[in-house]
Amino acid sequence: MIAFVFPGQGSQLVGMGRGLAEAFPASRAVFDQADQALGFELSRLCFEGPESDLQLTANTQPAILATSIAALRALEERGLRPGRVAGHSLGEYSAVVAAGGLSLADALVAVRRRGQYMQEAVPAGTGAMAAILLLDLAAIEQACREAAQAEVVAPANINGPGQVVIAGHAAAVDRASELCKARGARRAVRLPVSAPFHCALMGPAQSRLAADFERLAFADLAVPLVNNVDARTVSSAAAVREGLVRQVSGVVRWQECVERLLAEGVSTFVEVGPGAVLAGLVKKIDKQARVLNVEDPASLEQAAAALAG
Repeated sequence: MIAFVFPGQGSQLVGMGRGLAEAFPASRAVFDQADQALGFELSRLCFEGPESDLQLTANTQPAILATSIAALRALEERGLRPGRVAGHSLGEYSAVVAAGGLSLADALVAVRRRGQYMQEAVPAGTGAMAAILLLDLAAIEQACREAAQAEVVAPANINGPGQVVIAGHAAAVDRASELCKARGARRAVRLPVSAPFHCALMGPAQSRLAADFERLAFADLAVPLVNNVDARTVSSAAAVREGLVRQVSGVVRWQECVERLLAEGVSTFVEVGPGAVLAGLVKKIDKQARVLNVEDPASLEQAAAALAG
């Protein structure tokens, strides 16, 4: 079985999606829809920058979503369809669109607001995130408990063996990072993010998004989704909505998501969207898994040929 998995970030933002839009009318149409839905030229921002504007999370989130769906539409034109979908953090919205649970226009508006709400939930400089490398999860959780000191710090992304991201108040994240290093972590690296995503500090953003979602038309999925917050396979509109709401302050259980997909018979993972971060994480979780990525015309041709073979 094939799973399409969708990224929540891109390593190179400026220029993403441009090659797809120039090569495939279906991809170009996605960016046209995005411009119309958002009321400004997201396409120009994706293709030309500036980087400083693209790095604003209210712009980054719809930009990555649009690029991912542009890649998806090019795959669909080749007759390629998944048996399962999943996405990392923001990427779960792309997965829901791919499975028919939300219209592209509604998803774009939702993720732009999601970005705004997340940014506004915590004053600038108050929060932080850090990647903890090569320390087991139980030790990281214990370090976070000891470092909290009445502040928030906890695992935010469980990405794979030896790679966990923590989030919370900046001072608490720094204390936890030092404890993790003292207990054998190879590295503890502050991440260049604009807010401490996927932790309790995102509660206000979660409440605001939940209110928005009450007015959104979710549909049951045509393709099952493995969601982030529970690593559970869901298909109903209600379960999809509820999972996306809780995801705002909940842990992204990516390793468990991949393990669930493998348990359900997935053997090939196609990362659909900018970059190949998820493809690398899948390989760390299961060295036997077949991984491909589609982010531009060249990688699309390679993936299509491999899947046809």
